[in-house]
Amino acid sequence: MQSMDVLRSKKGYMCDMDGVIYHGDRLLEGVFDFISWLHHENKSYLFLTNSSERSPLELKRKLERMGLEVDESHFYTSALATASFLASQSPGCSAFVIGEPGLHNALYNVGIAMNNVNPDYVVVGETRNYNYESIVRAVKLVFQGARLIGTNPDLTGPSEDGIIPACRALIAPIELATGRSAYFVGKPNPLMMRTGLRMLGAHSNEAVMIGDRMDTDIIAGIETGLDTVLVLSGVTSRDGLAMFPYCPTFVLDGVGDIAAQ
Repeated sequence: MQSMDVLRSKKGYMCDMDGVIYHGDRLLEGVFDFISWLHHENKSYLFLTNSSERSPLELKRKLERMGLEVDESHFYTSALATASFLASQSPGCSAFVIGEPGLHNALYNVGIAMNNVNPDYVVVGETRNYNYESIVRAVKLVFQGARLIGTNPDLTGPSEDGIIPACRALIAPIELATGRSAYFVGKPNPLMMRTGLRMLGAHSNEAVMIGDRMDTDIIAGIETGLDTVLVLSGVTSRDGLAMFPYCPTFVLDGVGDIAAQ
């Protein structure tokens, strides 16, 4: 393990949200101190979240309700990454979307039309409106030739009530029924990581990735050449580290440890 001085000397900090900053509507211990430290030290930082449910404005307002003031320019979501990817692949395309308003709005804002008849893509993100009818529709459209896209590969996510299903669990029935594998845009996809580095204005050796998941956050950082911080406030436990053939640069109880002197 490297020293905490190395971690605190970084120029840019990419940070996951669920399980790192909050669980549901509950802010985690030490987050106020961490955000205050970032501002006091004039650090570049970006909340890089695989959640596709909310827009940057909604995430800003969510943190405001918890007492944190963070400008929306500090957020980048898998919904925005998915919209950017599809717009670059097929400008003016259409999609059948299973997801929340954050995903719908991101796609709409880059000119992607909603289409439940003959879309170019079926796009799946986290949603509370997941039902059998939408699965049947998605399966039919994929069989008709629509390409299957997932906003992120997370099987589960943390909440105030414990671990809950996430995007990969929701898209699995469509993959199984059609025999088609989805393409996932969110972490650890390097597309999202490279965008995050550009937004930070930092090179990989000047930045660090902070997250609670070994299988998305930590591997994303490693494969992009960043130092990594696993916080034990979310999905991965200390005992769970042994399940993976790679390890983070730092293991902390929470982000507040970074600010602690």
